[in-house]
Amino acid sequence: MKYILLFVTLSIFTSSCSLLKKERSAPLTQTAPKSPVSKPAEGVKTESGTLGSSPAENYINRFKNIAISEMNSAGIPASITLAQGILESGSGNSRLALEANNHFGIKCTPDWKGESIKHDDDQKDDCFRVYKSPEESFRDHSEFLKRKRYAALFELDKNDYKGWAAGLKEAGYATNPRYAELLINLIERYGLNHFDRKENEREKIKREDKVLTEIAANIPQEQKQEIVKNPVAMKIYEARSGDTLSSVSRQFSISIDDLKKINGLASTNLMPGQLLIVSK
Repeated sequence: MKYILLFVTLSIFTSSCSLLKKERSAPLTQTAPKSPVSKPAEGVKTESGTLGSSPAENYINRFKNIAISEMNSAGIPASITLAQGILESGSGNSRLALEANNHFGIKCTPDWKGESIKHDDDQKDDCFRVYKSPEESFRDHSEFLKRKRYAALFELDKNDYKGWAAGLKEAGYATNPRYAELLINLIERYGLNHFDRKENEREKIKREDKVLTEIAANIPQEQKQEIVKNPVAMKIYEARSGDTLSSVSRQFSISIDDLKKINGLASTNLMPGQLLIVSK
């Protein structure tokens, strides 16, 4: 009997050791691994911009390179050029931008040899320039600013967007008393100042001499065609969540058809952050 008890005890002990050995060789946890937390998609790049981005973000992505190029050649902060383009073209959705590649509302002058388009502005059927590409419009915008009334701005640093915003308003570029504030808000909201670049003293002097010489050469021509582009007077509204064309129409006493026409809208859908021109 004693031998039987000893045999049973040894068997139990051996089984326990074998079980313990198996447990130690197994993973410490048997739960299924957690699925990685998915990060928000950054947006799929398309030919016209980024899916899921706002119209302004698509505009910035499309035209940042030409704005930087113009900054390097003329000294206008890229952030200022992009913010002005967003405001004046409704993020590229205005009729002038879509049909004439005209993003800055520059009108015809007696010496303009290119195509033109009629568009109601200060007068019915005002004549506006038609460009072969939006990039050509950006380059002409830089040339437009190379005139006596804006000369002092080219003496600012080319990354001084606040100085440029205030200077444009002071020089009469826009009639809206909040124009400088609108530009600065756009620049800081979308981080447009990250496209601006500092320049050393030697680079600044060289660039100033070049641009100011061009401005001086333009003065006689300016006197012949004093009015090329009247101050920007348009009202801009930023769509909020829940806004519809109908609600914006009522708020600003402008018809839905006019809203669609001046903003180049094909549908009535609005995205939060979308900028709308709300004055004819």
